[in-house]
Amino acid sequence: MPAANQDPHDSPVYRQPGFVPFLASRLCAVFAMQIQAIVVAWQVYDITHDPLTLGYVGLAQFLPMVLLLLPAGDVVDRFDRKRILQLSWAAQALCSVLLILLSLEQPDSPVPFYAVLVLFGAARAFTGPTLQSLLPQIVPRDQLGKAIAVNSSIMKIGVIGGPMLGGLLYAFGPTLTYSVNLGCFLVAQLALAGVPVRYAFERIQTDDSAWQRFTAGIHYIRNKPVILGVISLDLFAVLFGGIVALLPVYAHEILHVGPEGLGALRSSIAIGAFLMGLYLGVRAIKRHAGLIMFAAVAVFGIANLVFALSHWFWLSFGALLIAGAADMISVYVRLTLLQLATPDEMRGRVNAVNMLFIGASNELGEFESGVTASWFGTVPAAVIGSVGTLAIVGLWMWRFPVLRRADRLDGVEEEAVAPSAVASAGKSV
Repeated sequence: MPAANQDPHDSPVYRQPGFVPFLASRLCAVFAMQIQAIVVAWQVYDITHDPLTLGYVGLAQFLPMVLLLLPAGDVVDRFDRKRILQLSWAAQALCSVLLILLSLEQPDSPVPFYAVLVLFGAARAFTGPTLQSLLPQIVPRDQLGKAIAVNSSIMKIGVIGGPMLGGLLYAFGPTLTYSVNLGCFLVAQLALAGVPVRYAFERIQTDDSAWQRFTAGIHYIRNKPVILGVISLDLFAVLFGGIVALLPVYAHEILHVGPEGLGALRSSIAIGAFLMGLYLGVRAIKRHAGLIMFAAVAVFGIANLVFALSHWFWLSFGALLIAGAADMISVYVRLTLLQLATPDEMRGRVNAVNMLFIGASNELGEFESGVTASWFGTVPAAVIGSVGTLAIVGLWMWRFPVLRRADRLDGVEEEAVAPSAVASAGKSV
């Protein structure tokens, strides 16, 4: 707990003990993951020249995540969250070592890369829920909203710089690139070691079966239509509209740019999100939150459609930048609702469900993009996905009127944390 002579509630969020080392730790890990993502995708496509194999890159990470996320959420609510995060990042660092060895071996098949990514996906199943659940143990609750905004914006530095750095380093070979990747994970571990956990959480004490504990987060979200609507909207919009998996094909065959251009394209999404995050940190969404989110997802779909049809690099760059900015709005609304509306003893399980949706929209979305590209061609697949996103917006506005009518996020928060929702979350699904 904080010292008696210092009131943490009166200090700026960046002066909260442990918050800056926590940000540094996350930032290094994000750099590592982004560098790895771009290099693995380029290596696999360079070996096969088949867009379907890029879909398998996403699937190899998604399958272990979907199998382990719910048990991981239960683990996060029962054990030391900081220690869980340290073990998870250690496993991801091991994956970097394996990728270094693969690069030295120079295999002519992508299968060994898929095997490493399965282990990486399993480790990530524990990373996401732990990170989201650990933050409230570092900063006071009344500073949590600011911490979320600052954390989301700072993380975009890694999402912006990681792909660019990975693309530049790849010019010197994958072995060096994966070595830098490993170094980032090691620095992340050192920074995390200096993070004090000041606010204890009440670990779950229940006679429920393992299955009931695993699914408590699902039951909680299912009983809150606003939270269910905002999470599922983000899931299906990115599932259909996400075109990140096709970026190597666009860079290689349509825009005719190399690894550096691919890194710039991936970074443009994060640049847009970073700028929007800074804006939201200054001018938070105060009214008409539901309509603003629907409008943002529609803009996301339109921007992806422009990218799908573009043959000019800078137009493609700008379209992805706008898509990233629009996506940041949905991320902001979703995280604000989840972090403030979830009881601390359930954070691990609720955040695990959230990560399951995120994983489905990202990794499974990459697989969907690869499959449709192999069936219909790269450009038609991107167009179909973008139109699908716009259709999802219309369908969700009809299916979730409570989300469409949502006005103030703080008002939604009060409704979301109704005692009945917390009490019923422990029941079997």
